[in-house]
Amino acid sequence: MSQERRRFTRIGFDKPTLLAQGGATWAVHLLDISLKGLLVQRPDDWAGDASQPFGAQVDLGNQAVVKMEVTLAHNEGEHLGFQCTQIDIESATHLRRLVELNLGDPAELERELGALLAPAP
Repeated sequence: MSQERRRFTRIGFDKPTLLAQGGATWAVHLLDISLKGLLVQRPDDWAGDASQPFGAQVDLGNQAVVKMEVTLAHNEGEHLGFQCTQIDIESATHLRRLVELNLGDPAELERELGALLAPAP
């Protein structure tokens, strides 16, 4: 994949995760998460509509939950990749802290946050 598509560090993370669209909900296995989105294992009963947004909810424990609106960016084999299109401030704070703890480098975190907030080319 291009370096442009890998500007955000992916953190291997296995926490209870739900995807929702319309009236459907799928419990999925979270493979990794980043400031830009998440990668999950495609559930057997997958019937999501790629043309519509999804709600994603990752339970971090200790009453911390990351909720975001996502779009399906890729559906390859057993994996579904979602790009975050909207996140509330509390969820963004939880996600930022998770990334910060896993990166261990404040400069790298600042670079990723800058890339997240930069206008698209």
